[in-house]
Amino acid sequence: MIVSLSAVVMLAALVWGLWRFAGLRLWHAAVCVFLGFYLASSSVGPYIEQAGQAVASFLSGLDF
Repeated sequence: MIVSLSAVVMLAALVWGLWRFAGLRLWHAAVCVFLGFYLASSSVGPYIEQAGQAVASFLSGLDF
C-alpha cells in the first residue's frame, strides 16, 4: 500500500509538472487517467503492478 501511494503521489507530481511546464492539456491528462483505469482492470494489470513493485524494490536497495 505504501509503494502504491508513493507511486500515485510521484505520478501526480509528474502530471502536474507536465501540465504546468510542457503544455499538457486537461483532456490529455483525462485520457491518461482513463487508460490507467482500463489497464488496471485488464489482464495486464497484475503484471504492471508486479513491475512497479520490482522497480520500487530495486530503487530502495540503491545507496544514494
